[in-house]
Amino acid sequence: MSVVIKTVASKEDLKTFVKFPLQLYKDCPYYVPNLFADEMATLDPQRNAMGKYSLTRLFLAYKDGRVAGRIAAIINRIANTDWNHAEVRFGWADFIDDKEVSKALVDAVIAFGKENGMTTVAGPLGFTDFDNEGCVVEGFDDISSFMLKYNYPYYGAHFEALGMEKINDWLEYRVYVPDQVPEKVVKAAKIVSERYNLHVRKITKREVKQEQYGRKLFELVNRTYSKLFDFTVLPSEVIDQYVDTFLGILDMRYITLVEDAAGNLVAMAINMPSIAHAVKKGKGYLFPLGWWHIFKSMYLKHEDAVEFLLIAVDPEYRNRGVHAMLFNDLIPKMIEDGFKYGESNAEMESNTSVQNLWNMYRKEFKRRRRVFGKAI
Repeated sequence: MSVVIKTVASKEDLKTFVKFPLQLYKDCPYYVPNLFADEMATLDPQRNAMGKYSLTRLFLAYKDGRVAGRIAAIINRIANTDWNHAEVRFGWADFIDDKEVSKALVDAVIAFGKENGMTTVAGPLGFTDFDNEGCVVEGFDDISSFMLKYNYPYYGAHFEALGMEKINDWLEYRVYVPDQVPEKVVKAAKIVSERYNLHVRKITKREVKQEQYGRKLFELVNRTYSKLFDFTVLPSEVIDQYVDTFLGILDMRYITLVEDAAGNLVAMAINMPSIAHAVKKGKGYLFPLGWWHIFKSMYLKHEDAVEFLLIAVDPEYRNRGVHAMLFNDLIPKMIEDGFKYGESNAEMESNTSVQNLWNMYRKEFKRRRRVFGKAI
């Protein structure tokens, strides 16, 4: 039977779209689902603040009467303007190992793009860089982190069969917690602090909300990453939504900030104890017991890993060793709490300055993920 493509047009359709990976990956030990409630909000243009800046259409593929795949078509107006291209993105791309299914899904994205004047297609990408990005093309035998998604090995071959080529790669590393802070880090932190009159700042959730510190964090992200591949500079209302979204799951003990003498934010490291196994136990749902698995993992009996979600240094302080102040504060906490290693976020293959941060620690390459694309 041929593949039937259906546009998501109702809340029930959206639920089917969000739940499909649970079926596809039910026997996979490495897949960690997104939180169901978060996915429902992100994929609803009325609830996602990026809906104001994007055109979106979601598609489901059916074969033999059963759901066989899903994909999101996204036209990000901010990125298209900033990067001077006419690109339709595809994201949330999951499908059975059937090239007829993957072709029908990508064809639907391309048709949507052409209808709206786009000339290229690229993905997997999300609405912003805080959504899932990249198709795993190397490193399939390890559980994913909570923030970075796993996919089956056949995905990349499907995209290549559709004439798409590599546009950008990201690398992920496992970095082992040392027995003590390296002496080089301790000395560098002291020198940098004194030379530039900088200090470490720890904040509370109350300060993030009531003192608008959350906005400072994301404004630093905008300054730090604006020149990296296809980055979406976040508008203020999107920043406010992200502050609300992430604040609930972050443990503020693992967030370290660096300020100058005037209280300006110049660097930050945002980390969290991994909740990957906890979320997997709850299958992405908070109820009835998903919330308990997450709470237990965060505060009672943590997993072995810390997820290094984000490191940002203001361009004015780049290459001045400010990251030493971040690590000098964070490593003792990870040692004290008994964590064995950290999972890096996806780092651009070409961003060697970030990858070099891990060189004085024992590390292992974990995974490579790729964005594919072509002209349409």
